[in-house]
Amino acid sequence: MKVQIVSKTGAGSTSPIVVNTNTSPCNIGFGVVVDGTVDYTVQHTFDDPATGFTTWFSHPTIAGQSTNKDGNYAFPVTGIRLTVNSGGGTATLNLVQAGIA
Repeated sequence: MKVQIVSKTGAGSTSPIVVNTNTSPCNIGFGVVVDGTVDYTVQHTFDDPATGFTTWFSHPTIAGQSTNKDGNYAFPVTGIRLTVNSGGGTATLNLVQAGIA
């Protein structure tokens, strides 16, 4: 997978990045870069993001953050999004999944 990038300015969530669940192992690395003042959380789902009816779970260590952070998913999920909880700055999520060209 090429690096996928989503950004959010102000409160709200990005559209989900759909994960290819046909790879094994499903390893995903990501980093969030902050510009300005924001409080953000990286979230994932096990539901089909295309349906719009999804339950989102916060990443165990990248929740309520306000500085540049990186993390990973070592287990399969179906979608990942970035949620800006508060602030007027911009948060940018860069995500890459192993095994996808």
